[in-house]
Amino acid sequence: MKTRRMIGPAAGILLPYLLYEMVRGQSWDVHLSLPRGHFYVVSAVALLSVLIAFAVGLAGRRARNIKISCLSLAFVSLAEVFMVHGLSTPNLMLHATHLPGVAASLSVLLATFWLWMSALPTDHPFIRYFIRFEKQMLPLWTAILAVLGSLSLLYPDAISFIPLNSNPLKGIAIALVILINGYTIYRYYHAYEYSRFPLQLSIVYSAGWLIVSQLIMATGETWRLSWWLYHFLLLASMVVMLVGLKSQYAAKKSLAGALRALFTTDPIERITESMSPSVKALMAATESKDVYTAGHNLRVTLYAMQIAQELQLPPDQLRALSQGSIIHDIGKLDIPDEILNKPGRLTEEERSIIEQHPARGYEMCRRLGFMKEELEIIRSHHEKWNGEGYPDRLAGEQIPRLARIVAVADVYDALTSDRAYRQAMSHEQAMAILRENRGTHFDPKCLDAWEQAVEGSSSVSSTTSLAYSSIRRLYSFEHEG
Repeated sequence: MKTRRMIGPAAGILLPYLLYEMVRGQSWDVHLSLPRGHFYVVSAVALLSVLIAFAVGLAGRRARNIKISCLSLAFVSLAEVFMVHGLSTPNLMLHATHLPGVAASLSVLLATFWLWMSALPTDHPFIRYFIRFEKQMLPLWTAILAVLGSLSLLYPDAISFIPLNSNPLKGIAIALVILINGYTIYRYYHAYEYSRFPLQLSIVYSAGWLIVSQLIMATGETWRLSWWLYHFLLLASMVVMLVGLKSQYAAKKSLAGALRALFTTDPIERITESMSPSVKALMAATESKDVYTAGHNLRVTLYAMQIAQELQLPPDQLRALSQGSIIHDIGKLDIPDEILNKPGRLTEEERSIIEQHPARGYEMCRRLGFMKEELEIIRSHHEKWNGEGYPDRLAGEQIPRLARIVAVADVYDALTSDRAYRQAMSHEQAMAILRENRGTHFDPKCLDAWEQAVEGSSSVSSTTSLAYSSIRRLYSFEHEG
């Protein structure tokens, strides 16, 4: 990443800490013991965290993105544990105990952990383990924190054995928060350089302010003016996250539009409207890069969905297929235009560059949090049944099933579309070539399913015009965003 681009985020993160150091120890660092005020500020932070957790969790379910699910867990953790911090305010509901300090530090530590999880690549061993419990993670974690928080309020002296407010645990907590959030900031800012998604930048600031908050908790004096700063810093981080969420997910700009997207029966709208803004943006970027394949991604998705329906794939696989196939060529963003749109035959060197696009697309999308099935489509849609494809020379059932489906749809659309180096073939000519490569290039079952899908159907001939209208909608989204 370019250092000068980090100046804004770095300044935004460091300035609050510098302000704290300027105030701390000065004559105007007055003692402000305001238990009710403290409770109100903490409650505001917790309430906003709950709103963010709910919004992010809902988006994660629809977007099939484990990173977003982990983000939701981060803000659930901050909300519930920080609420314990507020409810245990000395001389408000309870007598003075160690609970407020322990709860404050623990809220930041738990939020830091889940933010770190959200920053990991989706093929990381930790993510592979947790992804098996994705549907249960949010309700289970919420219940666990609620039970433990209630018990701690009922028996506040029971946690006095946890010396989070003294060394060496205090130093360990600071080091962990700095190191883990530092990694999170790097990963999210690096991803932001790729995609320019506003939520990623919001997370950069929030992770940085968690570091500053932990430092103030560890070094500040309770009830001093400088100590109050971290409460408002956490509140500001929640506001920044809400702004990022609004920018990221409010493309519809109306509840009616969102509801129409949820309940549409049109198959093309069902695909395009259910896609997350990140997928739409990546698709639009790919389409604008390669002028000869305008509409290609959406047509391939529609063809692949027909194959999958013939194979009777379950709904979760259909959703993964739609999200992966719509951006299967995203790696072409890194291919030079003069090679990508060359009118003549490619040289061996140029072909080797073109053949890098599945691996490049895979690397890009694994950083952005796409899940295993989508990543397999992006990486393996050019593999061949006989093992002569690329980039990994997989053969037979080593090739992920969804990638085998997309391979048939991708080649069919390539054959029946105008390209820089040839005119489009007819449906009959394209099907003849597909049949010739049954069992060599293509999985026989997937090819058979495609033949059954198009036999006596007008869906293939009608798909092109529908795809172009959907592409226009997607570009309209991109320009608004």
